[in-house]
Amino acid sequence: MTDKNYIIALDQGTTSSRAIIFDRDANVVCIAQREFTQHYPQSGWVEHDPMEIFATQSAVMVEALAQAGLHHDQVAAIGITNQRETTVVWDKNTGRPIHNAVVWQCRRSTEICQQLKRDGLEPYIKETTGLVTDPYFSGTKLKWILDHVEGSRERARKGELLFGTIDSWLIWKFTGGKVHVTDYTNASRTLLFNIHTREWDAKMLEVLDIPREMLPEVKSSSEVYGHTKSGIAIAGIAGDQQAALFGQMCVEPGQAKNTYGTGCFLLMNTGDKAVHSQHGMLTTIACGPRGEPAYALEGAIFNAGSTIQWLRDELKVVNDAYDTEYFAGKVKDSNGVYLVPAFTGLGAPYWDPYARGGLLGLTRGVKIDHIIRAALESIAYQTRDVLDAMQQDSGERLKSLRVDGGAVANNFLMQFQADILGTHVERPQMRETTAQGAAYLAGLATGFWSSLDELRGKAVIEREFEPQLADADKEKFYEGWKKAVDRTRDWQPHEEQK
Repeated sequence: MTDKNYIIALDQGTTSSRAIIFDRDANVVCIAQREFTQHYPQSGWVEHDPMEIFATQSAVMVEALAQAGLHHDQVAAIGITNQRETTVVWDKNTGRPIHNAVVWQCRRSTEICQQLKRDGLEPYIKETTGLVTDPYFSGTKLKWILDHVEGSRERARKGELLFGTIDSWLIWKFTGGKVHVTDYTNASRTLLFNIHTREWDAKMLEVLDIPREMLPEVKSSSEVYGHTKSGIAIAGIAGDQQAALFGQMCVEPGQAKNTYGTGCFLLMNTGDKAVHSQHGMLTTIACGPRGEPAYALEGAIFNAGSTIQWLRDELKVVNDAYDTEYFAGKVKDSNGVYLVPAFTGLGAPYWDPYARGGLLGLTRGVKIDHIIRAALESIAYQTRDVLDAMQQDSGERLKSLRVDGGAVANNFLMQFQADILGTHVERPQMRETTAQGAAYLAGLATGFWSSLDELRGKAVIEREFEPQLADADKEKFYEGWKKAVDRTRDWQPHEEQK
């Protein structure tokens, strides 16, 4: 028997599927990545093809093993981390989806949410699930699919259809339909899960008319759920943001991280205390030191990296996201320009699905460099919005912020982030913290690593950014941002009740 000296993390993201192989020292041995198609059937709607997600995810796993010259016998376990909330419904017998996956960014269930609010269910939802009544979460997306695919609700009642977030879908496919599970972190994002009793909530299932039969079994984030057809144990699951929190070793109360990806996600561990937010933060389930459930506060920003993609792909003002740092540095400030990237509404702490993007403060002297700079600054401003709210809720003052995700390579953004927060920003050497979190969870479940203590020495901070902006300037810039956000609120006309 070959020694099993490797862990594979499958990182199923919003725009690409990735496989990252780690060795015993938690070093990255190999990465394979494939992008997949984004479908936009109409304004504000986003879909993925679940079969394409599975195809790209299995392909990158094979590719990573081949590139590293490894055989599946050498892999101790697989950890899965995934874009959260994205909703898949599939046929239990054929293993084929009945509809495209409805993606977390998709706003199609806005009217369902408005109805829940009119029915006075908002306080119950907040108290029970820790979430706000917003189309972001899986429950209303699932209701939409069951409402719109003929006969699906009846078939679900008969046990013919299954629901899952992306982790459940992948595990079902990788185990050949043997295992239908999710973990606490993903379940806590569905709007269907009671985060206090840690069970599916009967009232929410009734309100949204979702058959209990179609839901996965909920497990901890670090245990063996089943095996792939080639015999590798699948032993870790966490939603991407909770995986990053674990990968950053933020397992004690008061520790926080921000992941800069398509969206931005700031999580603060609150330990065994579910902090009820007064400021539009979500209360969600994260992982404690052994992968057991713990609580966290989360602020979700919908558009961060996607704002830079928009500059590149739609406006075509940069060829590569990497170039934005150079252009932003060519001007001394944004010349009074603010870009509010509310392309799909605003997330925390505003929760306004009717907001739309705005470019404000334009004068004749504004150049493209100013707009590029304003786009990067918008990511830091939105992070400040969330962090201010989080600190008020938890009563904790953050001493520093750990950061990860693609955009942290941008030194301009990281420095501006430290400036606008007035807080140290710590960038780890290891950027793949989401995948690392999934690998840690799988490794701990299988005894590959004995405890988190064994891994702590491997977390090296590559660079620390210290605030350099005068307080008066910091507050003046931030006041301008808040004014700009106000101008974009409640822009889109509300749908009338049908």
